[in-house]
Amino acid sequence: MSENSMIEVRHICKEFVSAKKYPGLKGAFKGLISREKTHKLAVDDISFTIKEGEIVGYIGSNGAGKSTTIKMMTGILTPTKGTCLVNGIDPCRNRKKNAQNIGVVFGQRTQLWWDLPLSESFTILKEIYNVSDKDYEERMEFLNRVLGLEEFFAQPVRNLSLGQRMRADLGAALLHNPPVLYLDEPTIGLDLVVKDNIRAAIKEINEKYHTTVILTTHDIEDIEELCSRILIIDQGKLIYDGSLTDLKERYGTRRKVVMEVQDTEQAKRLPLNEYLGVAKDAYETQADQDSSTITISFDKNHLQVSDVIEQMMRHTQVKDIKIFETELAEIVKAIYKHSA
Repeated sequence: MSENSMIEVRHICKEFVSAKKYPGLKGAFKGLISREKTHKLAVDDISFTIKEGEIVGYIGSNGAGKSTTIKMMTGILTPTKGTCLVNGIDPCRNRKKNAQNIGVVFGQRTQLWWDLPLSESFTILKEIYNVSDKDYEERMEFLNRVLGLEEFFAQPVRNLSLGQRMRADLGAALLHNPPVLYLDEPTIGLDLVVKDNIRAAIKEINEKYHTTVILTTHDIEDIEELCSRILIIDQGKLIYDGSLTDLKERYGTRRKVVMEVQDTEQAKRLPLNEYLGVAKDAYETQADQDSSTITISFDKNHLQVSDVIEQMMRHTQVKDIKIFETELAEIVKAIYKHSA
């Protein structure tokens, strides 16, 4: 592995082969004797490297191949082609050793024992991962502080709320202080306060222990709050690998200037294209008489915000101005649509 690299994925592919199914009763009988197979390429020649201590968002639409990739990195699935190393270990060939180096949190599953008090689950996990008494006390002190586990530590897991269980699952995944943490929808279904607490805990864990975090989520706020780098997968292919800043610079070229004006109708009729020396389709104008605002949308590569504001203020009375960049959620949607 390269220096400071925690995860190296090289040209991995995963193909699922299954017996071909036919419709109807006759099809069911035909399926018993037919040798025809269907092939589904879930992950198609993906490569990337994740450095130690990075928090990386791994996102994509449903069925894009995110979970399949994560399962190969955790050792649950074996790649059809390619190689994967996590902390210098091949997850598929050394599953037990790899399990000691990773923590996993699935938003819709739990690794806790449903009928036991949370404290008993942690005691069992302590023995499974061979955590010493001294390390256990130190980590529990930290986890209690950042996750607030003490308030429900004696309760059975089945009695915990969703937010409490997610905090408990995160604590359980970190009990053995793994260098790599996989988070699959860690804030799904949580209220805003609990989401903020979970995000703050992940940040502090990353800063204190330099834990490498791979986050899969559909919550764009998780990405914006936690990740400096994102990987976007679609139809099994990696279509973007870079920083949020570069993503917004590359795809988020739309700008909106919202102005509160004295007369919306008069502002809407202004020949702004003549003032700016551009075609009429270089921008879009929407007027809202109820709020006395006019919204001008355009591509920043074709028009400058300062020029638009200057011409509007020169030809109409403007009371207030707001400028909006393209939201990350809109960028991601556009990428999915373009790829499809």
